[in-house]
Amino acid sequence: MKFLVFIILLIILQACPQKSQSTKIPPMENKEAKNNPYYSRTDTTKLDISDEEWKKILTPDLYAISREAATERAFTGKYNEFDEIGDYYCAVCGNHLFRSTSKFSSSCGWPSFFEADKEGVYYKRDSTYGMERVEVLCKRCDSHLGHVFDDGPKPTGLRYCMNSISLEFVSDPKNNIL
Repeated sequence: MKFLVFIILLIILQACPQKSQSTKIPPMENKEAKNNPYYSRTDTTKLDISDEEWKKILTPDLYAISREAATERAFTGKYNEFDEIGDYYCAVCGNHLFRSTSKFSSSCGWPSFFEADKEGVYYKRDSTYGMERVEVLCKRCDSHLGHVFDDGPKPTGLRYCMNSISLEFVSDPKNNIL
C-alpha cells in the first residue's frame, strides 16, 4: 500500500508544471485602427467626422459607447482588473488619455483613474437618467469615454470611471518581458 501511495505521489509531482521562463507578451493591438483612416497616436488635430461616417468605421459596440454614450456592463471590460505599465489612448482616434500610473482599483466595475491627460479630454454636464454627472469626452474626436466623480483617491480626489471599450492600452516597451 505504501508503495502504491509512493508511485501515485511520484506521478503527481512529475505532472506539476515546471517554472516557466520569461516570455514576451504581445502588445494589445487595436485591430479597428487598421480600418480607421482617422486613427493616429501622433496627430492631435481636432476631428469633425459625422456620426454616419463613424458608424461605417467603428464596431457596433464601440459606436454605441463612443458616439451614443452607452455604457458597457460593469465588471466586463478588459481593463477593469488590469495593471500593466503604459498608456491609454482613445480607441476611436488614438488620442492620449491616461497614464497607467494614475489607474487605481476602485471596485466600481470599470477601469478608474485619478488623473487624465489635460490635453486629451474635456468635460460636459450630463443630466441623463435623472442624475447629475460630468461626462468625459475625447478632446480630439468628441467620443464618450465615461464619467468623472469626486470620490477618488489623493492627490486629485477624482475618479475617472471609463469604459474599457473606449480605451486602447499600449504597454511600455521595457514591460513586454515578464
